[in-house]
Amino acid sequence: GGCSADMEPAYSGLGRCVACFWLAVVFDVVGLAVLLVGVFANVFFYDLLIYAGAIVIFLSLIWWVFWYSGNIEVPPAELEDDVGLLKKGRGSGLGGFAGVVRRFSGRVSGSIRSSFRRNGGPGAGPARRSAAGSRGATAVPMATMAPHAAGCDVEMPHTASETPPT
Repeated sequence: GGCSADMEPAYSGLGRCVACFWLAVVFDVVGLAVLLVGVFANVFFYDLLIYAGAIVIFLSLIWWVFWYSGNIEVPPAELEDDVGLLKKGRGSGLGGFAGVVRRFSGRVSGSIRSSFRRNGGPGAGPARRSAAGSRGATAVPMATMAPHAAGCDVEMPHTASETPPT
């Protein structure tokens, strides 16, 4: 069987995931020791020790995050909506209606997502497709502007028109 609410195991002052806590502490101590040896020891590879110590201390953050997130308490009532733990006996009335709405919402959002994938993202919506697709490739003339400098007549060559990508 599973855990019930009245049979909660007793945890020490460190909470759950005690191994992650001690790994984080060990990584911090080793990283700090290596870093301090690199700073204060008179060796030619002191920079390697400083960088290695800093990296080991940074890696200890992973263990701290694991320990912290393993100790987050979430009541089962709040988990119902997030992971779909619906109580038994709620299949009729609002529970049934909510299930139908949830399935319909999933289908609509799935079809919208697949439509974006098929058409090349949100920028390629119906307005862009109708403008480029209904008339075919349209030539867009590109005008060049001649610079106006005092006492200088500069002629810019006329450029050919370009067609936009389809």
